[in-house]
Amino acid sequence: MVRPFKQDDSPRPVRAAVPRAQSTQRLHKLLALAGLGSRRDMEELIASGRVTVNGIVAQVGAGVTVEDVVKLDRRILRLPFEAELPRVLLYHKPEGEIVSQDDPENRATVFDKLPKVTGGRWVAVGRLDINTSGLLIFTTSGEMANHFMHPRYEVERVYAVRLMGELTEGQMLQLKEGVQLEDGMAQFDSIQDKGGEGANHWYEVMLREGRNREVRRLFDALGMMVSRLMRVRFGPVELPSRLKRGQMMELPPKEVAAMLEWAGLEVARSAQRSQKETDSFGKTFTPKERKPATRKLLNPAAAKPQGASQESTCRAPPHSR
Repeated sequence: MVRPFKQDDSPRPVRAAVPRAQSTQRLHKLLALAGLGSRRDMEELIASGRVTVNGIVAQVGAGVTVEDVVKLDRRILRLPFEAELPRVLLYHKPEGEIVSQDDPENRATVFDKLPKVTGGRWVAVGRLDINTSGLLIFTTSGEMANHFMHPRYEVERVYAVRLMGELTEGQMLQLKEGVQLEDGMAQFDSIQDKGGEGANHWYEVMLREGRNREVRRLFDALGMMVSRLMRVRFGPVELPSRLKRGQMMELPPKEVAAMLEWAGLEVARSAQRSQKETDSFGKTFTPKERKPATRKLLNPAAAKPQGASQESTCRAPPHSR
């Protein structure tokens, strides 16, 4: 038990308050910490002229203080001058949902299920196409999301793949040595045979990049059809066995701090949370789908339509049952 400090009741001289100089911080850094994107994204956003400081269009490299009024378009932003731990959600995405904040076909999107967040926004760490299920990470930290997704960090992605048929030893070797795709050479860092029944066979593959539909295209190049694809790990984060399809869970501060340390990012103080929020950490829940709202993207060109919906009734891989 920690001893209480000894109280000193002697009178103390009264000193006049000295105004403290306002700390200036880089605008693009604060925008990234607020969850609006990576620092480079924020520099591009500022250069677009959509960000103002005290009514004046901001310039790249500008510094701001807590007294400044910063707006994106006409919306006032609450910037995190005192860095707090970001929030992190894990979602077991089912097939049939897209990972996009805007879809001209008005299909079901994972963003319609996310809980509301104050003073920032949820950023999806990578994507899964409409016919792929499994682990999807959301965070309020654009910097963390960028570290997980940027090719230079080579973060591992692990998938359970069900094929129609079985690979030969030569095909497995070819997939590890490299296959020529339309956007360049690609390969798996590892591929493991997980067995199967009848015509269906399961494999676990790992790669360190996130090109569009890369896993499916690698198998397609060898004439093998993927009948089910499921992401089971992204970097240090594994899909928890208790997180069933369509469920979410929020990671507790200790695990969020561990993710930041793994990524080599600054570990900030933990934000004040209500008792109800604290009790919900690590517990799975099924999110309620909200009515889609009209959203304004930071980069509208980033929203690309994905393939047509295809529901799956296939059995789960052996290690995820």
